[in-house]
Amino acid sequence: MKPTPPDWPRFAGCAVYRDAPAAIDWLVRAFGFDVRLRVEGEGGRIEHCELEYGDGVVMLAQEDTASTRPWKRTMRSPASLGGATTQSLMFYVDDARAHCAQARAAGATIFEEPATHDYGDEFWSDLSYGAIDLEGHVWWITERLRNPSAPPPKFSAAPSH
Repeated sequence: MKPTPPDWPRFAGCAVYRDAPAAIDWLVRAFGFDVRLRVEGEGGRIEHCELEYGDGVVMLAQEDTASTRPWKRTMRSPASLGGATTQSLMFYVDDARAHCAQARAAGATIFEEPATHDYGDEFWSDLSYGAIDLEGHVWWITERLRNPSAPPPKFSAAPSH
């Protein structure tokens, strides 16, 4: 497998917002993201945005139902879908309880308070909380408490017949 481009993780998600400029400001304030790239178009419309947290990157897009690009016309914010979501985003922090307090103070809806999830010594233990942002995206914020005592088994794809 070829290495990724410099400063890019192997995977990066994208969240779509009706009001992308407000979402960027809120995500920086509530979750502590840094703006890595912000490309504005006509009238301040966000054409592309990259937010980072440590070595993680999440892209941010603005709804564009009139786009000339068919795939872009299909992307919606949960705020445009009556709160429905088809994905959630997760990232690790150093202190989940303090992060939760910061997010709550900025107006995040905390739907699951920080709780420990312990999967046994051969797996891991995390402290996680769940938050909903200003347009309805579901976020899981997690602090690793304990790593597995042994590396997890590697799974391979089933052979095709």
